[in-house]
Amino acid sequence: MENLTVVTEFTLEGLSNNPQLHNLLFVVFLIIYFITLVANMTIILVTGADPHLHTPMYFFLSHLSFVDICYSSVTVPKMLENLVAKKTISASGCIAQMFFIIMLACTEILILSVMAYDRYAAICLPLHYLETMNKKMCNQMIVGAWVVSFLHALINTLPVSALHFCGPNRVSNFSCELPPLLLLSCSDILVNEIVLLASLVMFVMSASILTLVSYVHILFTILKIPSTEDRSKAFSTCSSHLIVVSLFYVTGFFRYMKPASGYSLERDQLVGVLYSILTPTFNPLIYRLWNKEVKLAVRRIMGNRMHLR
Repeated sequence: MENLTVVTEFTLEGLSNNPQLHNLLFVVFLIIYFITLVANMTIILVTGADPHLHTPMYFFLSHLSFVDICYSSVTVPKMLENLVAKKTISASGCIAQMFFIIMLACTEILILSVMAYDRYAAICLPLHYLETMNKKMCNQMIVGAWVVSFLHALINTLPVSALHFCGPNRVSNFSCELPPLLLLSCSDILVNEIVLLASLVMFVMSASILTLVSYVHILFTILKIPSTEDRSKAFSTCSSHLIVVSLFYVTGFFRYMKPASGYSLERDQLVGVLYSILTPTFNPLIYRLWNKEVKLAVRRIMGNRMHLR
């Protein structure tokens, strides 16, 4: 059988071809990666350890933090390695990295959509909130998000694995993502572009519509609240989620919805840093990692440990 993959490895060009900047970039992104791990792990540990935070909102937030840790870990360690050592990745490793990036990005979008619905239920249907967002429903939403994301990644990865790569093999980015890989293919990529567009419409756009509809209802409900204090509190509860959603959707749009003919190296690298590296770092900070509830939870956990001693 003919081997369809002539290229056995790809070269990740990274963010800069200037060797003098590599050490600086290594330190900067190592610090960012460390902050991402610590901040998101803190949310997971605190929400898991404190019963007062065993609510749907923090349940979804802890899963979002887990996705952010995985998302950063798929891209950043390899980028750090490329800054100080070899810049190559095997063809199979590149496709595997692409699969996990697509899956985790889709999972994040779906969890953000679920969190929007959770806020809708809390603000617009407060009397039925506990019944609507019960534990079984929350678990089903999270499992559904992972299953749908796996299918979304699989149907985009399988056509790529069938493409013929005959050179060049230089990926103009720090990670293997679908748009740059399609540019390197010697095969016709029309099918891949159709599959990508169809899957985005089917999975991502449906989640986007749910998020949009949820916040339209939330906005109208908040505007009807007579008390200024209650209205401000409701806005404060939703504002952090809106910022995270906006950041992820805008960068994701420029990452995947632009045609290959409109590819720009500088723009793609900037969007890639925002989308893959900085967003997982910003999320726990935007969600007020050290808000009043989390601070109280940390104090209770530390107090209990001191008491046990």
